[in-house]
Amino acid sequence: MAKEVIAEVRLQIPAGKASPAPPVGPALGPHGINIMDFCKQFNAKTESMGDTIIPVVLTVYSDRSFSFITKTPPASELIKKAANVLKGSSNPGKDMVGKITMDQVREIAQTKLVDLNAYSLDEAVKIIMGTARSMGVEVVE
Repeated sequence: MAKEVIAEVRLQIPAGKASPAPPVGPALGPHGINIMDFCKQFNAKTESMGDTIIPVVLTVYSDRSFSFITKTPPASELIKKAANVLKGSSNPGKDMVGKITMDQVREIAQTKLVDLNAYSLDEAVKIIMGTARSMGVEVVE
């Protein structure tokens, strides 16, 4: 018999750095699961990913057990790393903060393809280009 799902919690946590402090503790505490157990499992699974932010979808069951899946890093994080900038533009239409090449866009799209709502790499490239444009990062050939 399948366990009854009582909650689905979505978090974005730096890889290998989950701790009971906010945002993890306050998000998981009300559901009654063992926060340290989640932190240990998450850190063990993501410690090799450096310091990137990893989205995680945590499913909480009625017996207070849980399971989680990790996603690919957000496109904005990958774009910031590729463009070597700390944050996006506060005025994206007018002020450009950095540049990335089309090859970098393709590489990011390839990484994100499993989590994007796209059927082909070309569609994923368009999504990544739109994200870059909205961040004030210019895509050059």
